[in-house]
Formats: sequence, structure tokens, C-alpha cells
Amino acid sequence: MKKAVILYQSKTGTTQNYADEIGSYLQSKNINTQCVPVGEYRDDLLHDADYLLMGCWTKGLMVVFQKPDDVWSRCVQKIHVPQQTRVALFATYKIRTGSMFRNMAKHVMPAGNSSLTTLKSRHGNLTEYDKFVLDEFLKN
Repeated sequence: MKKAVILYQSKTGTTQNYADEIGSYLQSKNINTQCVPVGEYRDDLLHDADYLLMGCWTKGLMVVFQKPDDVWSRCVQKIHVPQQTRVALFATYKIRTGSMFRNMAKHVMPAGNSSLTTLKSRHGNLTEYDKFVLDEFLKN
């Protein structure tokens, strides 16, 4: 059975809800899934993980200067992603994500890597389009 870890930082519960909905969808695809707040991350969680999805709420001005919060950034900078593990990013937002994914990717992948799968939600609900994106992510 494939394994996924969903690591998230939530401020108001919206991102946690989105992480939980992503997790439920992955479980419906017979993927063993764990949703973990960044404060509970342990290195052993990624042992044999096929997928790592990392998400947080969008911090910053309404349209510009979006970035992940400091708690999320400090946590993911410490993570060593196993070579076989596929990575995706997700974010929740109020108006737009703007530069959010570019700034999240800086903490996760080497510079210049723009091939990360991304998901975003204003209200923390998984849409049919999100399911399509996840299905494509799981294929590759």
C-alpha cells in the first residue's frame, strides 16, 4: 500500500480542514495517509513515504508579499525528503495566493524547480478540480 504524509500549519482551522479533506480523498484511493500539524512532525513519518504534501495558510498583504508563516518555514527547512518521495504544496488564502507557492518552494526544493504540484483553496474545501490535480499527482 502506498503511503502519504500531509504536513500542515493552520491558523484558523481552514488549512487543517483542507489537509483533512485531501487526506480523506487519498485514503479513498487506498493510500495510507497521515495528517500531521508541523508542530508534531517527526523524521520517522517520512520513512517509506511515497507522497509528501505540505501546506499552510497564506501570510502577507492581500495580493503581494505572500509567504508561509515562520513556524511552517522553520519546520520544512529541517526536513530531508527521501529521493523516492513525491512532493506537493497546498495553501489556503483569503483573496489570492500571489507569490505564495514560489516562496513555499524555496524552503522545500532546490532553486529553479518549478515542477511541484500545487493546490489552493479559499475556504478549505476540496473541489473536483483539486481531485483531478491529485489524481495527476498520484499517477506520476
